[in-house]
Amino acid sequence: MALFDCTCDATSGHARALTYTTAHGDFHTPMFMPVGTSATVKGITTDQLRELGSQVVLANTYHLAMRPGAELVAEAGGIHRFMNYDGPMLTDSGGFQVFSLADTVKLSDDGVTFQSIYDGSKIHWTPEENMRIQELIGADIAMQLDQCAPYPATREFVARAVDYSSAWARRCLAAHTRSDQTLFGIVQGGMHLDLRLESVRRLREIEEESLAGGGRRFGGYGIGGYSVGEDHEVMFETLGEVARACPDDRPRYLMGVGNPTTLVRAVREGVDMFDCVLPTRTARMGTAFSSAGRMNMRNAKYARDFAPLDPACDCPTCRNHTRAYIRHLVKQNEMLGAILLSVHNLHFLLDLMRRAREAVLADAYEEFFEQWMESDAAADY
Repeated sequence: MALFDCTCDATSGHARALTYTTAHGDFHTPMFMPVGTSATVKGITTDQLRELGSQVVLANTYHLAMRPGAELVAEAGGIHRFMNYDGPMLTDSGGFQVFSLADTVKLSDDGVTFQSIYDGSKIHWTPEENMRIQELIGADIAMQLDQCAPYPATREFVARAVDYSSAWARRCLAAHTRSDQTLFGIVQGGMHLDLRLESVRRLREIEEESLAGGGRRFGGYGIGGYSVGEDHEVMFETLGEVARACPDDRPRYLMGVGNPTTLVRAVREGVDMFDCVLPTRTARMGTAFSSAGRMNMRNAKYARDFAPLDPACDCPTCRNHTRAYIRHLVKQNEMLGAILLSVHNLHFLLDLMRRAREAVLADAYEEFFEQWMESDAAADY
């Protein structure tokens, strides 16, 4: 397969199993991506990521641009060499982080001006500058600069975010030149189906114009602006139609979503890729995903429970440690507790998506979905 080729290996209903080729190897969907914000998945070594079967790791453009700086990452040989991870990687644009600083952000047609959380300095990003930074960092997949609207927001505000995101998508695609890196466009539009579909339409029009002029198309489509405060039932009112409006010959990436049941439901709607800090963040809070649903390891009922964390799981944590020991670590605020739970939670999501893929390949995704929804594991978040 050529670089950034996408092959559909099977479908089962709307669920899909894809193979996507990058300069650092192929990855297979459905797939969850661990988040390595500052070139590290918190508490997890790159060797552990390989052992867990991680396919793609996400790093954050905003944080890396601030510290240690994109130029330093490039000097180190790019993000893969800098963090010693030889698999495919993705950088988000940093747009979500920028727009979470709402009080300091100023928008214009040219780009966005914001205040650094590190030293308070004023920084201006144009789409072209954002592409320059992501090309220096050197991940296999870059994301366009976009405006992520919060929830709730007025329709007028969301429509303006679609305008900015569409205009910046055109400029990002024109500015992106690195041949061993592909660029994903991002769909915005809040909870308004018509605005979402308009955002997709504009992205498809932009790449058609680019191809007509001898340029490139987007390597995939990110679906942003969900899981920003709304109930997930609200998200599912529009997600399926939005996902299936995106091109069917490239990955569809639902950004920032990571609880297990939402992943299982979203795959059924035609989504291929996911990322979220949830598995490691909740691990640091003492919480585990499991086949019995969410587990709060601070609970006293685990104090003398010498069973594995999840008897149905074969991750290193569950093979080697008891609930009583993990609770002890969590209660004592020992860093090993967060590490062991992070290993388990990441394995849980990676394995869940592996089993989802197997179900698609067997054309049995509806059965897989129904079994999950009827199980105790569905009681996560």
